[in-house]
Amino acid sequence: MGGGWDAFVVSFYRGAIGLLFVLVWLALRPQGHGLGSRRLWFWSTIAGLGVAGNFSFYFVSISQGSVAVAATLMYCAPVFVYLVSFALKLESPTALKWAAIGVVMLGIVLLTQIYDIGVRGVTPLGVGAGLLAGLSYAIFIFGFKYAAPHGSPQAILSIAFAVLVAILFWPGDTDQMVAALSTPDWPLFAGLGVVGAGLSFIMYILGLNHTAPAVASIVAMVEPVTASLFGVVLLNENLVGLQIVGMGLILVTVTALSVHSSTEGDLPVQPVPN
Repeated sequence: MGGGWDAFVVSFYRGAIGLLFVLVWLALRPQGHGLGSRRLWFWSTIAGLGVAGNFSFYFVSISQGSVAVAATLMYCAPVFVYLVSFALKLESPTALKWAAIGVVMLGIVLLTQIYDIGVRGVTPLGVGAGLLAGLSYAIFIFGFKYAAPHGSPQAILSIAFAVLVAILFWPGDTDQMVAALSTPDWPLFAGLGVVGAGLSFIMYILGLNHTAPAVASIVAMVEPVTASLFGVVLLNENLVGLQIVGMGLILVTVTALSVHSSTEGDLPVQPVPN
């Protein structure tokens, strides 16, 4: 994006390359795909809408703010899962859960410095897009959860990524879509798609078969921290003291929510690496 590439174009190629990977996975492991199930297609499409929003809003947030802020706001997805679960009466709200949500909101205020917006390069659009990335990821979590009983993970991801590609082709700049195929920046697109969509989603799902969800939740906590360090070291971004405090509040609280949900057998809320 620093080279002028549109966020939707970057998201499109990330998803398109990810689609190639999951299609190969589906071809190698076709057992129990469930592609004849209408419910699989419905919920996988919902998951695709979620991951399309997550990818695009995430990159918009980065372009309008910083990697650290975008990654941490996206990590608020479990909070949105809880709120939707409360609204749909899938889960009973408790004082502890409401307190945790309040702490996360305080962390967001400190991290984004919304009380002094724009001063440190975090714009209202960047904050809004980051939160929408988290909301979109919550939609993906629900879609994947309800699709899972009807087919294999590779089939669900294949449909979801196909929906993503179809959706993000529309808002993307057509000239840039074509130019990206022969640009010297193509290795960056390829690396983002291979590592950030194909291998990460496949490895994460395979990993869940060999570890407890609570452990996966804790491991997922590393993502915003590593993203922030990359932003500081490679992109010359910076965080002040209160922003670091806010980030810590969000990471610790969201991870505690995820572990609490996993140990109680509630709806899984652990994020997939982004």
